[in-house]
Amino acid sequence: MGRVYNFSAGPAVLPEEVLREAADEMLDYKGTGMSVMEMSHRSKAYDEIIKTAEQDLRDLMNIPDNYKVLFLQGGASQQFAMIPMNLMKNKVADYIVTGQWAKKAYQEAQMYGKANAIASSADATFSYIPDCSDLPISEDADYVYICENNTIYGTKFWTLPNTKGKTLVADQSSCFLSEPVDVTKYGIIYGGVQKNVGPAGVVVVIIREDLITEDTLPGTPTMLKYKIHADNESLYNTPPAYGIYICGKVFKWLKKQGGLEAMKKHNEEKAKILYDFLDESKMFKGTVRKEDRSLMNVPFVTGDDELDAKFVKEAKAAGLENLKGHRSVGGMRASIYNAMPKAGVEALVAFMKKFEAENTK
Repeated sequence: MGRVYNFSAGPAVLPEEVLREAADEMLDYKGTGMSVMEMSHRSKAYDEIIKTAEQDLRDLMNIPDNYKVLFLQGGASQQFAMIPMNLMKNKVADYIVTGQWAKKAYQEAQMYGKANAIASSADATFSYIPDCSDLPISEDADYVYICENNTIYGTKFWTLPNTKGKTLVADQSSCFLSEPVDVTKYGIIYGGVQKNVGPAGVVVVIIREDLITEDTLPGTPTMLKYKIHADNESLYNTPPAYGIYICGKVFKWLKKQGGLEAMKKHNEEKAKILYDFLDESKMFKGTVRKEDRSLMNVPFVTGDDELDAKFVKEAKAAGLENLKGHRSVGGMRASIYNAMPKAGVEALVAFMKKFEAENTK
């Protein structure tokens, strides 16, 4: 069996070139006589790996000097608690609820203070992004929180909310590094890397320095203080060393592709192939309002559960893997992250056309 086209939402497809390179270095990393997997995180060789990874990420995103880059553990979900623990000085935060992950973050924040859901798209199964141009932002809000790309529902904030001067915190897990970003518009950008950047187990946090203080909520565990990790350059304890090494390789690969401008163009081209087909198909329908469509996650349905199941099964047999929608919404979903080649999307559309012809009475 060769490589399949893997449309998984995460852990997701990685660039083949990166995997081959890691395989070549598996037993002996650059003459050290050992694998990165076995290497001390305090060693000179590893220090170079983590520092280079950070610098390459800074270059890719043009991260200003007054932002720290942290490589942490606990996935994006641990940030749901870490953010209020570190940022809720007034014990008030505003959340825009546009999907399951934003909702979970909002529910978690309620444990630490007053979390307000100031906008939501729950009324239409999160199939759109609410208008965020003039929201009832709380006067004493410590921050305003969004999940910028909603993996399950396939929506994306193409315009950031007007936070009326309050700090914006964004979970970018599923759109991280898919396009250029103006980091200065955010107080915190974070993302689990298992979608666009590397193997599960690492979360990247980009945080403005003024948000890193000793002043955390009482009872905040040492491991959940941004200051501890910032002061120790992500090496307070043993980091997810191998995962960071792979992320570093993906950053190099992105630079080689021409950076984030080039990635955006590549991603727009791929998404257009799929969305254009969905818009003309009689059988398949996209589920998201057109202006809010994600370039990364494309949910679609036939409207018939049995037909959906048949499609997923036959697609798998044709080497198109992981097209089943999230268990909470059903249907299908194609995640077409940076590492998904254009040929993969073309193969998917060709298969969908064939399936439609064969299953239309």
